[in-house]
Amino acid sequence: MNTLRPLSQTPSENRLPSGPAAGTARWTLDERVQHLLDFYRLVETERMQGIPILNPALSVEAVGFRVASNEAAVAEGVLITPWFMNLVRLPLSVEGHAGLVGRKRVHVFGTERFEFIGAHDPSLGFHESCALFSPMNDFGHQALARETAQEVMSALTPVDAPPAPAPEVPPRRAFLFGRSGATQGRAS
Repeated sequence: MNTLRPLSQTPSENRLPSGPAAGTARWTLDERVQHLLDFYRLVETERMQGIPILNPALSVEAVGFRVASNEAAVAEGVLITPWFMNLVRLPLSVEGHAGLVGRKRVHVFGTERFEFIGAHDPSLGFHESCALFSPMNDFGHQALARETAQEVMSALTPVDAPPAPAPEVPPRRAFLFGRSGATQGRAS
């Protein structure tokens, strides 16, 4: 199997740092998602070519990534590749694996709890994934895979409760004279 070459270190290309600062750099959500996409596109071209589970109608795409509602230092979303569709948790800083590669951990993702498996690559850092589909043979085109990923994210996104109705405020005159709104229309 081929070894992945490191991603470019050029900051203007929003790539990962190397050296001692690698574990402390904090990236924006868009930058980290771009790192994830770059990494899996590289995996596709360097490791997956010629493997039968690769669906040539699909490409690597990130769908619905956002900062986790319960963990501000983690991005979460759906990753589509030609060989899988996964829920992904991606720290916004490049982190070591801390012995968690291959380990399963349960996390809240949107409105549900799922079991995620830890993964690490020096060019991307630690991240966790939960399989939705693999292989991707049932997806005939990218639009169908994207629509499915959007539906998954929609189903897992908490719906904001409607705001509670404001308490009824009695008219000023009733308030000033110590009467409730119910007695306001009656003569004293």
